[in-house]
Amino acid sequence: METRSVKKKRFLDEIYASFSCGEDRISDLPDAVLHHILFFLPIKSIAKLSVLSKRWRHLWHAFPDLDFTTINVPSSSVYNNSISKVNSNVHKNNNNKKLHANWIRVLRFRANLSFSRLNALIRGAVKHNVQELDVEVATNDYFNFPRSAINSDSLRVFKLKSKYPGFRLPPSSIMKNGFKNLFLLSLSCIIMYEQPSLHDLFTDTSFPLLKKLNLDGCTGLMYLHVSCRVLEELILENCFQLEHLDITGPKLEKLSVKSCFDSYTSGTEVKIIGPRLKKIVWSNNTITDQSCLENLTCLIEALVGFFVLLEDLDAMKLRSVNDFLSGLSHSHSLVLENQSVEILSKNNHLAGISLRPFSKLRSLELHTGFHKHNIPGLANLFRSSPATNTLILKITNEHNIQRRKWNRDLWQLSNSGEERFWESQSNAMNSFLQHLKVVKIHGFSECESDVSLVKFLLKHGKVLQEMFLCAADLSKSRDSLHREKIKSQIMGFSKASSNAKIVFK
Repeated sequence: METRSVKKKRFLDEIYASFSCGEDRISDLPDAVLHHILFFLPIKSIAKLSVLSKRWRHLWHAFPDLDFTTINVPSSSVYNNSISKVNSNVHKNNNNKKLHANWIRVLRFRANLSFSRLNALIRGAVKHNVQELDVEVATNDYFNFPRSAINSDSLRVFKLKSKYPGFRLPPSSIMKNGFKNLFLLSLSCIIMYEQPSLHDLFTDTSFPLLKKLNLDGCTGLMYLHVSCRVLEELILENCFQLEHLDITGPKLEKLSVKSCFDSYTSGTEVKIIGPRLKKIVWSNNTITDQSCLENLTCLIEALVGFFVLLEDLDAMKLRSVNDFLSGLSHSHSLVLENQSVEILSKNNHLAGISLRPFSKLRSLELHTGFHKHNIPGLANLFRSSPATNTLILKITNEHNIQRRKWNRDLWQLSNSGEERFWESQSNAMNSFLQHLKVVKIHGFSECESDVSLVKFLLKHGKVLQEMFLCAADLSKSRDSLHREKIKSQIMGFSKASSNAKIVFK
């Protein structure tokens, strides 16, 4: 299979070959077709082709997709190239009435610029009907959002990524009067201190056609309300000071919230209403004091990862976790990252709240530092997953926790407390055990917790077909003879399913 770079080289070779043999079939193609083909080449290569003939010079001057991010030159040169190309196309547009009015379809660049230069470049592109504007810029000081982009009738895609120190948005009265035709908006490194009126900016009134919204690194953002009726995808990242998040999306299908909220903030709240939401990613966020996820009946995939000090958990936060996970009960696939299992185990001791059954769940993936203290959390999840057929367990190594190595003789003599616990749960997990077909344990070691769970699942998994035990890196340094002995003992465990196959990796 050809890589993209190989295809580019082959295309350039074909163009030069057509000229060298005196047969220029490529130049006979319509402008629109050649523009589409050239779009896949670096802009530097497209500029070089302009010397081939008047036809190709015309193609270069009229080329509507200006991607200067492929040029690795000093920032001033990027600016000069960008402004020169924009001005060149402006001149050609004014002298050739046959050119389409929306002659700049795409403008992408990244550079270190002063705000005046940045504003001039964006103003020039917007003046001539740019449709997609993608800017990554670094300035010496804070700068204000380029107002020329707000009232553009042609702009469909706008991406503005600022490196430190960031930029400020205009007052809401100005922001709400623009962007009427915008489909995609991506903003990074926004400064929103003392601008509370902007927190409910993302509504139908301001963005009636917005389908995708990406906000990254919004400092000073404490409250965010999003309710765009045609919004399909929402991404929030690194909004650490967020305290209240309210999302209503009748057509929202994808939601990703990462590294938001702050562990030292109290009174936090999240509310999500998404009847068409199919995928949610909630990663590296602290537990909010209140959680309300409503009407997520179309949910297919969910990934959840909380970040919290376990000693700070109280009944309110534990109930919030339960409410959050209960809101995901329609999901077909669920991934719980580090600390989620530990939190649920803590819940068993403090609040004793049972999860709402995940009746549609087919795949359950858990990341945990597996030891005896979080076994109740695992059991809670198994009981709440009555129709799951695939279980993936990724055991993370916690260096500060000593895990007892498994010894068959001592284990049988002492009648392990972990074994007794799992056996006591067999009736409550009956539906789970009758549907489980595939088990994958990554980071498996010769510790008592790992082996006791394997023994339990083999003994009660009535339709179990495959069990993959992937050894932890730590196990590689241990006595190989001891490992082989344990493998042999596991192969001899009682199996409820005669078709169960055990694979060691």
